[in-house]
Amino acid sequence: MGTVKRVTHKGEDTLLALATPWESAELNIGDSVAVNGVCLTVTSRSDREFMAYVSSESLDKTNLKLLKTGNPVNLEKALRMTDLLSGHLVLGHVDGLGKIREKMARADSVVIGIEVAEAISRYIVMKGSVAIDGISLTVNRCEKTFFYVNIIPHTVQVTNLKDRQKGDLVNIETDILGKYVEKLLQPRGGMSPDFLQRHGLVK
Repeated sequence: MGTVKRVTHKGEDTLLALATPWESAELNIGDSVAVNGVCLTVTSRSDREFMAYVSSESLDKTNLKLLKTGNPVNLEKALRMTDLLSGHLVLGHVDGLGKIREKMARADSVVIGIEVAEAISRYIVMKGSVAIDGISLTVNRCEKTFFYVNIIPHTVQVTNLKDRQKGDLVNIETDILGKYVEKLLQPRGGMSPDFLQRHGLVK
């Protein structure tokens, strides 16, 4: 986790200064860092702090527009191609916002119920993957525009989910695979139902 040090508005854009647990040598200018699941570029750095520019597009679609000095944020450096993929493939390209409607303790874990728009919920499936504020999680249950995730104690402790409450907005990134499959199945040159049937893939 990191902490917001400064928020500087630049017209419709914003410049964030973020305190991090990393030494300055661990970050280079131009590196990608996910901040609450939003892929940002390091524009400058100093000891245990870096700056990142947030475009109006990212502000419109994410909860970064709500950040204030002192807020905790989830931080993750970009995955190297040789690294172990401990979760699912998260691009840092947020689809939109979800609203926490339920938060309850279950044994040592926390169960969170989140409401999302239909345009997002279509890509969320039971036992599939979803990123909430950049955290790779498994969908326990979903129904229409609601879905539920179980947060284990370790994840609660090392992320800002421990501070999230009912009514809070969180960044949602659905699994990219579903979007690719949907596009390939579209009629315009993709795999139409007729194509699938002719090749014996469906009956």
